[in-house]
Amino acid sequence: MSAIMKSADEPQLLRADEGGVATLTLSRPSQFNSLSEALIDELAAELDAIAEDRSVRVVVLAGAGKAFCAGHDLKEMRAHPDKAWQQALFGKCGRMMLKLTQLPQPVIARVHGMAVAAGCQLVAMCDLAVAAEGVKFAVSGVNLGLFCSAPAVPLSRNLPRKQAFEMLVTGEFMDAPTALARGLVNRVVPAERLDEEVRQLTGAILAKSPAAVAMGKQAFYRQIEMGLDGAYQMAAETMACNMMAEDAQAGIDAFIAKQPMPQWKGC
Repeated sequence: MSAIMKSADEPQLLRADEGGVATLTLSRPSQFNSLSEALIDELAAELDAIAEDRSVRVVVLAGAGKAFCAGHDLKEMRAHPDKAWQQALFGKCGRMMLKLTQLPQPVIARVHGMAVAAGCQLVAMCDLAVAAEGVKFAVSGVNLGLFCSAPAVPLSRNLPRKQAFEMLVTGEFMDAPTALARGLVNRVVPAERLDEEVRQLTGAILAKSPAAVAMGKQAFYRQIEMGLDGAYQMAAETMACNMMAEDAQAGIDAFIAKQPMPQWKGC
């Protein structure tokens, strides 16, 4: 395990690699893993490093302590009242969030505790999410006079429009079963089974061709913002390129010959 240090006293972010899975753990437990400027910077830097690391096949995003993430560090934000600093912070955070979808590797949120405001945004931006049964989600900035406009971006792309807006305009908490029913998370399990469920999901991804997964993830996010005709054109180009890949040719040949799938060559 490696720790990216903001200071000698408190690591902001932890990384552990095992079997093709990189686990990034937000480590500000006494602040409920709120996103300080330093933590945003460290997350962005680590995601950039992982994007170039072909030994990493899946990323798991987790939190230390009781919470997954309680959103932005409000004390830090109030210490910088000027608009330019605020714009820079939110711009930096948005770019970090985008890296989660731009990574070639799938990212799974391991949500063991509450995910609020920008923490809920993090869950929505991850490709997949597994939550413990007792977890609650909210975008509660509106309760403080601050509408969660940035979290609204991924929430409105994960949840039906009216249900996303209800979260944003009421600030009320949503329980894990409701989050599952509305599409914010993929799976909800008892807390004691959370790691097992994450391992099952990572194992399913690790069994697939990394080239196909990386190509498919990129195409997925590109097409989702396109019109139907443009999406089909882009998908056709992606599938044709995928068919030229050694993994796809070997996999199809094995299927036709009724043989086991080959060892994937990778990207």
